Amino acid sequence: MFSLFEGPTADYVWQQVVAKFRAEDGVLVQPSRGGDTREILHAAITIDDPRQRWVASRRSPLNIAFAFAELVWIMTGRNDLAFLQAWNTRLPDYVGKGPKLHGAYGYRLRQKGGVDQLTRAYQALNSNPNTRQAVLQIWDSSVDLPQSDGSPVSQDVPCNVFSLLKVRAGKLEWLQAIRSNDLYLGVPYDFVHFTSLQEVMAGWLGIDCGAYHQVSDSLHIYARDEERVFASALHSDLPSSTDTLAHSKVSSEAAFKELERRIERMIVPDLLRDQLVRISAWDEGPLAFRNMLVVLVSEAARRRGWLDISDRAMTNCTNPLYSELWRRWLDRMQAAFPSEPWNGEPLR
Repeated sequence: MFSLFEGPTADYVWQQVVAKFRAEDGVLVQPSRGGDTREILHAAITIDDPRQRWVASRRSPLNIAFAFAELVWIMTGRNDLAFLQAWNTRLPDYVGKGPKLHGAYGYRLRQKGGVDQLTRAYQALNSNPNTRQAVLQIWDSSVDLPQSDGSPVSQDVPCNVFSLLKVRAGKLEWLQAIRSNDLYLGVPYDFVHFTSLQEVMAGWLGIDCGAYHQVSDSLHIYARDEERVFASALHSDLPSSTDTLAHSKVSSEAAFKELERRIERMIVPDLLRDQLVRISAWDEGPLAFRNMLVVLVSEAARRRGWLDISDRAMTNCTNPLYSELWRRWLDRMQAAFPSEPWNGEPLR
């Protein structure tokens, strides 16, 4: 039997899932290599408006800059650890020491086997909107199935298995299949990244987004995270995101490449203050991408203790949701490390 969760926004749906775990109706206790979990088997999730993709109710608040960096990493087809580790120093504890990541979504979607699956799916849907064959394959049985003794082949085996894309009633519907889904560490970021891919693809096709659907075969909470999940506050007054990632393919691809280039420049160890200020100047970029850059610059400055640059950069953010998410993240960091700007951030 499926457990069903549906709502207008990602935050609303996440609250529904938390309530289900609190009630414990149909929740299993399941051991795993990472410790005991509470598990909902076969969870089906629908977010009616994929653009409202942020889970603000989670405690601790999300690392919004890391989420943006990972989106750029996926869209540009990368598989290097360094690009992400710059925004999350504990990432190797969870995915391995690199330098390349075994299960990198972007590399698998855009480069593996010499096929750019995003471009091919765009071409197919653009030529034949009725096709039922637009499938983005992430899982690769030849390298991902566990060893014969049941042990994993890598520390970074993909949790996301495949995506199904369909155009119906002039809108892009997206179904994401996930084999293993951690409610605390995984779900909020999965929502961000795959609804973003949906909106990007809809923009390439020149159509609107339909609903985002997700099937999580094992939706779970680790025992170590239960207290934080159940302490999560409800935020019904969350501002809406005002940005759009829906641009033509040429414009979109160029914007992600430019954002990638600027991120590479801001994560070098010997970055200077005036260099970061210059990186933040992108007057000709699409608004949504400029707002992402503002958040990334603010976090890069905060980590170096350049709080004046960090504060000043965020004044240029026009998206009220990003400003609120950034404020919560900043409060979290100041509470955790009151005497120093940065001392390591727990994964996500």
